[in-house]
Amino acid sequence: MIKKVKKTHSKNSQNNTGILVLENRKVFRGIGIGYQGEATGEVCFNTSLTGYQEIISDPSYAGQIINFTFPHIGNVGTNKEDFESDKIWTKGVIFNSEITSPSNYRSFQHLNSWLKKNKIVGITGLDTRSLTSFIRDKGAPKGTIAYSKKGKFNISKLTNSTIKWSGLNNLDLAEKVTTPRNYVWKGLKTWKKEIGFKKNTKSSLHVVAIDYGIKKNILRYFSDFNCKVTVVSCKTDAEKILKLKPDGIFLSNGPGDPAATGKYAIKVIKKLISKDLPLFGICLGHQILALSLGGKTKKMKLGHRGANHPVKNLINDNVEITSQNHGFEVVKENLPKTVEITHKSLFDHSIEGIKLKNKPVFSVQYHPESNPGPQDSVYLFQEFIKNMKKNAKKKRL
Repeated sequence: MIKKVKKTHSKNSQNNTGILVLENRKVFRGIGIGYQGEATGEVCFNTSLTGYQEIISDPSYAGQIINFTFPHIGNVGTNKEDFESDKIWTKGVIFNSEITSPSNYRSFQHLNSWLKKNKIVGITGLDTRSLTSFIRDKGAPKGTIAYSKKGKFNISKLTNSTIKWSGLNNLDLAEKVTTPRNYVWKGLKTWKKEIGFKKNTKSSLHVVAIDYGIKKNILRYFSDFNCKVTVVSCKTDAEKILKLKPDGIFLSNGPGDPAATGKYAIKVIKKLISKDLPLFGICLGHQILALSLGGKTKKMKLGHRGANHPVKNLINDNVEITSQNHGFEVVKENLPKTVEITHKSLFDHSIEGIKLKNKPVFSVQYHPESNPGPQDSVYLFQEFIKNMKKNAKKKRL
């Protein structure tokens, strides 16, 4: 039996063509934007001031509805270059104010048209501060977002859709967003003003990247360091990866519950570690590496999503400002003595980085390749490159 809903009115209540229904039956109303339809997912918030196109196109947001805390979204429009994935996996977006008209020389398409083209349901004119406070206090809820020009919604049906959805716990989304076929990255480097994306013509090292939902800018960074990158599906077995003769293995970011992905990923990673190959993991790759080493992961109340997260480097005793997007974390319990914790969050002291003491294997929870965003952590790519060069030299001896 459906109880009477709690209504939260938007500032533009006279034209409510968009609606968000949470699992506790709380309703937020606003103005629909983007694609007309409905979508169910986990409602989270992102505090970044820039980079909305990169955020929305990040595969790590599969199964999620993003509430942007920054009120002015749309001012740089959208373009054909700042995609983190060929397909958009984000379920929906929520903005406080009407989409800003684009004013940028790179803009190719208005954000609203881009959302519509990519079938992303959105709402604007909603009290994002109230929604953010709710998430902060209660945790990231399940929700259903809907847009209809007629402004008529079956709230009971939307509520049922929300309640019936499983949520992200025990949900393997990596298998949905991973590449359907293995490929060699086309070698584009990171974007530079007045140059754009320049092609890498050198390939001194070979990285095999396991795709759990990889961001394109990670691949561009490897091109900056003259690497050839072969991207393989998340379900590729260790023997096939080793046949590619990599100098190093990269474990990518991605969405969903790491424990669910780990059911098939852990045995692959264990085999690769046993071969003493340099290995580097980011985000979901970090979590699955920890699971492979005997650790555990758990769902966070809020998660970390934004471009201003301070992280303490426990090795160098300094602070990095980082870009983050994750809702699960590695817990300290069960980590073996061979694992050293290298980084921790200064927000909540959660684990942000680990490394094996006796092998060239390490990972971080945050995104050192973030673009746009802080670049304090690019040294991690340099460390991985150094490990691969040592490994390549050893193979030649």
